[in-house]
Parts: sequence; C-alpha cells; structure tokens
Amino acid sequence: MASAWWPCLILALLSGLAASGFPRSPSRPLGKRSLPEGVVNGIEVYSTKISCKVTSRFAHNVVTTRAVNRADTAKEVSFDVELPKTAFITNFTLTIDGVTYPGNVKEKEVAKKQYEKAVSQGKTAGLVKASGRKLEKFTVSVNVAAGSKVTFELTYEELLKRHKGKYEMYLKVQPKQLVKHFEIEADIFEPQGISTLDAEASFITNDLLGSALTKSFSGRKGRVSFKPSMDQQRSCPTCTDSLLNGDFIITYDVNRESPANVQIVNGYFVHFFAPQGLPVVPKNVVFVIDVSGSMHGRKMEQTKDALLKILEDVKEDDYLNFILFSGDVTTWKDTLVQATPENIEEARTFVKNIDDQGMTNINDGLLRGISMLNKAREEHSVPERSTSIVIMLTDGDPNVGESRPEKIQENVRNAIGGKFPLYNLGFGNNLNYNFLESMALENHGLARRIYEDSDANLQLQGFYEEVANPLLTGVEVEYPENAIQDLTQSAYQHFYDGSEIVVAGRLLDEDMNNFKADVKGHGAINDLTFTEEVDMKEMEKALKEQDYIFGNYIERLWAYLTIEQLLEKRKNAHGEEKENLTAQALDLSLKYHFVTPLTSMVVTKPEDNEDQTAIADKPGEAQPLARSMAYLTSYQPPQTPYYYVDGDPHFIIQVPQRDDAICFNVDEDPGTVLRLIQDPITGLTVNGQIIGEKGGNSDSKTRKTYFGKLGIASAHMDFRMEVTPEKITLWSGAAQSTFSWLDTVTVTQDGLSVTINRKKNMVVSFGDGVTFVVILHQVWKKHPVHQDFLGFYVVDSHRMSAQTHGLLGQFFHPFDFKVSDIHPGSDPTKPDATMVVKNHRLTVTRGSQKDYRKDASVGTKVACWFVHNNGQGLIDGVHSDYIVPNLF
Repeated sequence: MASAWWPCLILALLSGLAASGFPRSPSRPLGKRSLPEGVVNGIEVYSTKISCKVTSRFAHNVVTTRAVNRADTAKEVSFDVELPKTAFITNFTLTIDGVTYPGNVKEKEVAKKQYEKAVSQGKTAGLVKASGRKLEKFTVSVNVAAGSKVTFELTYEELLKRHKGKYEMYLKVQPKQLVKHFEIEADIFEPQGISTLDAEASFITNDLLGSALTKSFSGRKGRVSFKPSMDQQRSCPTCTDSLLNGDFIITYDVNRESPANVQIVNGYFVHFFAPQGLPVVPKNVVFVIDVSGSMHGRKMEQTKDALLKILEDVKEDDYLNFILFSGDVTTWKDTLVQATPENIEEARTFVKNIDDQGMTNINDGLLRGISMLNKAREEHSVPERSTSIVIMLTDGDPNVGESRPEKIQENVRNAIGGKFPLYNLGFGNNLNYNFLESMALENHGLARRIYEDSDANLQLQGFYEEVANPLLTGVEVEYPENAIQDLTQSAYQHFYDGSEIVVAGRLLDEDMNNFKADVKGHGAINDLTFTEEVDMKEMEKALKEQDYIFGNYIERLWAYLTIEQLLEKRKNAHGEEKENLTAQALDLSLKYHFVTPLTSMVVTKPEDNEDQTAIADKPGEAQPLARSMAYLTSYQPPQTPYYYVDGDPHFIIQVPQRDDAICFNVDEDPGTVLRLIQDPITGLTVNGQIIGEKGGNSDSKTRKTYFGKLGIASAHMDFRMEVTPEKITLWSGAAQSTFSWLDTVTVTQDGLSVTINRKKNMVVSFGDGVTFVVILHQVWKKHPVHQDFLGFYVVDSHRMSAQTHGLLGQFFHPFDFKVSDIHPGSDPTKPDATMVVKNHRLTVTRGSQKDYRKDASVGTKVACWFVHNNGQGLIDGVHSDYIVPNLF
C-alpha cells in the first residue's frame, strides 16, 4: 500500500517476452537550428542496446535505450518494446538525470484498487497490446525537461522452446530514427555444446548485413553481435530515416551425443530430453474441418491448399480420414483408410471438391471423428503400435446442435477418455478461442490461432509438420524415489521429432553424489528406457563457466516452467482447485518477480511534480487487444552515507568537515548482540547479532566474525523488523509479514517505507530524515569457511535526536579529530600517526575499508584512520558496554 500523497503508475503486463525498445517521437521538422544528426523533434536517441544471455535455453534479455532532449522546451519521449508472447517481463526502470524509478511486481488485485482511484482522477497512460502473431507491445512515455537525459531499461526472460530442430530468439527491431550506438548482442552458453548458430534480419540484404553482423561458436559458447553504423542504418545513402524495421532472428541447436542431458545448480535441476534417429511411430489422423458458410472464399481456398500439401507428406504407414461439419456432418470414408498412393489420390480429389455451406455443428463433427478413431483401435484395423490424433479447424462458434461450450467439452472429454490428443486450430478472430484452448488442453493437446493472412495455408501446414513425426508415445520421466520435490510436468502423450521435453525440479538432498533419471516411452518397434546418470562433482566442474551463467538460472527456469504449467492447468480448473492453482502461480510470480496474468508491473513516473498512473494488461490470444492496470510506488535517490558497519565488523565513521574517515573493529564471540543505535526521543533502536565462521574457529587473532542478524525497532510505531541473510520478518503490533531476499517489494505504512531489492539490499526509511540500508553479502554455499552476512549503512540521520547513542549512533552528532606525527608503522604500506579525539591521544594506522552499497561483491575503497583495541578511546566507554541480551 502506498501512501496517499504519492501518485502512481502501474503497468500490468500479463506474461510476455521481447525484443527491442526504442523511443519514438513524432517526426515534425525542427526549424532552422542546427542539431546533431539523428535528432527527431528535439529528441536524440544516442544509444540502444539489446543484450541477450542464454544459458541452457533460458534467455535473460535486457533492452536499454538512452536519449537526450536537445530542444529548449520539455518533450515527451516514448519507449516501445515488442515482446514475444511467451516471455515474462521481470523488471522495468526509468532513469532521468541520474534518478532511477524502479519497477515492482505486485498482485494484480492489489494494483487494481490503486488503478481505479487513478482513473477516477482522469490519469491514464501506457499500454500493452497484441502486436502480430508472436509479439506484444509494451509502451511507456515520460516528459523530459530541456537538456535532460533519460534511460529506459526493460528486462524479460523466457525458456526457448525447440521447434523443428532449432531454438529461436525472435527480436523486433524498429528504432524509427538513426541511433549513434545501436547494438544487439547475444551470448549463448550450452553445457551440451553448440552444433549450429545462425542469425538473419528481414530488413537488410545479406551483403549489407555481413559487415554489421558477427557470429561465432565454439564448444559450449556462441556469440552474435549486430552493430550497424549510422551510415549502414540509412534507408538510402543520403537519407536520414532508418531502414532498421523488421525481425532479427537468432537460431541455434545443441550437440546431442546423448538423448538426455541433466544439469544441476544450487539444488535445482533441469532435464532436457530429445532423442534422435528413432523410427517414426505410424499415426491415425482424423481432420475435422469446418465447412460452414463463414469459411467461404479465401479461408476455404487456403484450407484446401494446406490439406493438399499435407497429403503429400502423409506417410504410407499412416491412416487418415476427413470429417466435414456445417449444419450436419459428412465424411470422406466410413472408416479410417491407409495412406496408400491410390487412397491419397482419391483424398486429393475429395479435398478439391470441398464446398462451404450452412451452420457450425462442432459437437457432432468432433464426436464423429473421435468415435472413428476409437472404433479402429477396438477392431484392430490400425497398427497396434500406432498413435491417434484429432486435428480440428474452425473459424466460428458452435451455433447448431449442441452449442453450449461446457457441454461440448464434457462430451469430447468423455469420448476421448485421455487416450489421444486433440489439436484445435482457430481460424481468424471471430471465435471463442478460450473454449478451443480449454478443450484442447484438457485432452493433452493445444490450440493455435491461424491468422487471416496471405500465408494462412502455410500456417496450417507448419502446424501439421510439428506433429507429423511422433517418435515416442506414452512418455514418462522417472527419478529416484524420495529424492525430488516440486517437479514440473513429467508425463507426455507424445514426443515429436524436432521438439524437446523439459522437466525441472528441486533435489531434496543437495549433497547427494550422483543422480539418475529414466525416460520411458513406446517407440514404433519397441518400448524404450533412456537413463541419464549424473556425477555431481563432474557437474560442478562443468558448470563453473560463471562468465556466461547469470544467477540461479536453473531455479528461474524451474519457476518459469512451473508458472506456465500452473496457468495452463488453471484454464480448466474450478472451485477450490482453481483457487489453489492461482495461489501457487501468484506466489511464484511474486517471488521470482515475473509479470504474468496474475501480477502487475509497478513504476513511478514523475510528471510535472505529480506522478501519472498508467494502465496496461497482458493480452492473451482470447482478447487480442486489452488495456491494463496500475499500482503505486515511491523512490528516493540514495544519499551519501556517513556511518556504517560491514565485513568483519568494520565500523566506518565519515567526518565530513575533515573529508576523512575513522574506522575500528569490534571482536566479540558469535552470538553476541551489540547495540548500534538507540534514540530515546524517536524510539528507534538498531541491534546486530554476530556470527562466526563455519566450524567455529575460536582463535580470536585469526577468526572472522560478521553481523548475521539485525533487529530494527520503533517503540512509537510498535514496529519491529528482523533481518537475516535468508529472510526479512516484519511485525506491526502482533501482525507478522515475512519476505525473502528473492523478492523485490516495497512495503509502506504511516511514516515507514521498506523496499527490498532482490538479492542486493534493503532500504528502510522512517519518514523524511532517517534512512538505513542493509546490504546482503552472499558467498558460495559450499565454501568451507565463510557464510552469508549483512552490512548496515546509515544514509540519513538528520532527524534523529541529540540523545542518540550506540556504537554508530554516538557519532551522529558533530565531532572533530586531529592527526599529527605521521610516521612509518610496522606495515610499510600503512603509516602510523597520533590522533587526538574526544580528549584522548591515540596511536592510529592509515588503512582502508570497503563501501559495498554500489556492488556487494567488489565494493568501493574508503581510506580511513584505524583505531586499535575495539575502538577504545574513540567510542564512549568500552565496547562491552554496548552488549545487550537480545535483538529487541
């Protein structure tokens, strides 16, 4: 819940993935003032970069566009990105003159309330809508002051599906103006090794593409780079408009020495299965074709063209038949017939003479086809080891005979009885796509929209090619008992040549030494079991190519696949089952920061001292155009910290008037709780608990200790927060909320704001004038000695009272020091000196510590004077005075 005085912007993008982002501006001439080339309507887009990192088919894409307003008045800049429908957006940020407005993923219902309020105030902007067959368009616009710079950054992820023997990354390129630095860069890492890699652009000839494009692959790594110069972007040698407008497609495949490949990282595994060289299983296909009046003309001609082409590809071992439905049902033959040359010729004549007429009786057409397949199986008139498929094509809704969708679904489900899949092809937009999809999914098939276009016949043909070559039926993937949890779908009716089965899950025991996976299925000739044995130690070695692997990619792949499958199951669920599936999918969407049909992307957008609310919904196939929704968040740019504690607890106190810093360590036993801040006037306290190394090194000279737990409390607000490297727990009175470091979330209540930035840091603000930042330090889980720990930074303390105390709090009030007699110390690189501070004369040593706010792994060096003996002489009293019994 955001505070009422912060207006808001919400972009609810419901699932989706992407391609390229480019500001657009109306191309109005600018008058006579001379401006750099590439400026349109005062806006110069000086950089656009699409960075793709693919690890084991999982693609992590970042689209970054930078622009500057060269005009002498404020201008609106828009950012358009076309995203693949199969992708999930994971982040969006807007940076204006160095201030970043981050995106946030929220439950859609939470967002909706904010959105409705915003709409009532007449504030809307931003849209996500379907854009062609494979894409959705994400748009956001912002007002930029004269001379100001703006950066848009959109991140999205998807699992690349294998299709006709290749993985495809589909990027839409359309900058709409010349861009000084334009670049597409894709890095691919595949543990199985890359066998082929290609890239092509629809908007440029191969001659021109050659000099701007580089592609290479060797072993496990592949790289594609497309960097056209401004001259190469021109639509003609003297033109100022861009020819970059179209599709940029990267395709690749991997080596398949073995039919299966299992990869394990941090307790999550993924199992890829795609055998080759198996004989094709004969199939029994019934084509159920809508020949109602609405199919008249081009649609009918294209359908007939596609069926004639399909007949050329049918194998002689296959059996087939055609069922035509309009107001009633007619069939080519009374039973399935074998695809002999004579029968195929007869079928061609039948197809050429198909004519359109009458109404749409989907129910009877489907039931006739299903009954024919069932009868052929019962009477053994088709081969024992064959498989059956129903393919239905329709362009409308049922309007004669049984026309209630739910009743048709029930009839079809009962007739098929789970024995074979149903594939539904919906021709055009004038049909109930949800009904077709729901019916196909509950019968182990899928639905596909056929777009009314000049290539509709090729779309139909292309779909048939995907299912033309089943290599296995009844596929089941099995793992050791009691070793796996949270498994994605592991049983499939068919494995088709050119595709891939992907199963992911979690290991119950991360320390197991080996791992075995079996895939069982029925082939054309015999039953097969493929076994993959994984040696965990070898696996660790193989996956140490950390340059290419981003984060816990297998965990995110597992989450993506799980959400995708839960959303599919949800389409056919009812009542409590639907509620459970929704809750699971929502929980994972929020945890992993995915924008799915259940969540909304939230961004605050500054607009003339008042933020604007945008609305955008992810459109599904069922509603090709849809608007979306909104939520509110606020963001304060970070300020320079003056006091912090990080590492082996190193306390750093910056003294602004000296432009210098003092530091000291505190050496205490693990489990000790130290008071960092206590302010009796504002009621704020911060305590930290020390942790040690794994195995408990007790030698105080060599051991390292850190803060492993922080307690932040406000007595006046009855608020407490406990932070550990695993989770963040908040109590408001007795009400408890728990978040993980995998969340990106903002929690606000009166006078308090808590923002968790996934796996990085957490910002806690008590009104205007008190802000703390907690940094998360994560180490390698299997490190023999170190463990995860926390850093604590005070970035604003000006509203805390003069009575504030504690190991850090006592330094919030101005104090001074003097350093003299600088001379070589015991370490020649670190001179000693004499410091006078708080009426004490101390020997101090010049050294340095790290500020980890910008980067938790590297840090920025901070020079400081080190006070020995646990800060004695600098801190009031001795360090043991600050030990307290517990966190609160």
